[in-house]
Amino acid sequence: MSILKTETLTDLLRHWSAGEPGAFDALMEESYSRLRQIARRQARRERSNHTLEATGLLHEAVLRLMDLEGLEWSDRGHFFAAAAQMMRRVAVDYARQQNRLKRGGDFAKVTLSEASCLAVDGQPPDVEALDLALARLETHDPRKARIVELRFFAGLSGSEIARSLNLSTATVQREWRKARTWLYLELKGEVLGA
Repeated sequence: MSILKTETLTDLLRHWSAGEPGAFDALMEESYSRLRQIARRQARRERSNHTLEATGLLHEAVLRLMDLEGLEWSDRGHFFAAAAQMMRRVAVDYARQQNRLKRGGDFAKVTLSEASCLAVDGQPPDVEALDLALARLETHDPRKARIVELRFFAGLSGSEIARSLNLSTATVQREWRKARTWLYLELKGEVLGA
């Protein structure tokens, strides 16, 4: 079956899941600009002297996405959230590698402009600490963790998150506030539970 340029991203995701030849290439062609925006957003959060650029981050994430062939995608939000999570994993792996190379030296910080609410003692959380905190939040409240991922890492708006998770916008806003508070306390070392 030929993959037509007129198909929606959701259609392309279904074709890719079914293993149709050319589907992944068509999907990348259709989604590349949005993926690049997500990668740029993530790269801007890096410290000023980082060496992982948006293009490298994007390409490494795409390589990891290629391994997900056969996964059932619910919609474009699901895909972009997975891509953002892949980019987050790439950034975390990169930060860990850099920290290992430094052998306890000056730890690489990933500043999150949107995460000023998570700053502890005026310092933004490093990418590893934030990743661990998100993993703990996911064990306590997967929905809140998913909202954080979609907001922070995929850059989706409250209404886009609401559509993606089949929630009301008010619920997303409420859960986002609670998740932010939980993460702040977790990063500060004061969380006892969800």
